[in-house]
Amino acid sequence: MHDRTHQLLYRNLQEVFGEGDATRRRAAIEELYTEDCVLYVPPGILVGHDALDKFAGDLRATHPHFAYTPHGEPQTLHNAGRLAWASGPRGEAPEYTGLDVIIVRGEKIAALYVFLDSDPA
Repeated sequence: MHDRTHQLLYRNLQEVFGEGDATRRRAAIEELYTEDCVLYVPPGILVGHDALDKFAGDLRATHPHFAYTPHGEPQTLHNAGRLAWASGPRGEAPEYTGLDVIIVRGEKIAALYVFLDSDPA
């Protein structure tokens, strides 16, 4: 479970939130998330693949040139994991940072909690 949780954290960052191609992003969501997944983000609570896909796509459209970079190593505890990250234009200082916390069920992400930092790294 430890390795799978790390893989889910990294892949979610790049293949869901970092992916600009809608078809590839949707395929990743279906592979990485349970159908009844719940996303907890500052604007609210979203449920299911369609809501996650729309949120990630809308977010990506606001800054298509940004890259997500993991900060440090992921940590796991039982069926949960966390990964700190930064986002900004490639090769430049990040414009924002955050922390993803996932709950894993059946080797897929059942819940994602996204914490945004108030100050960039």
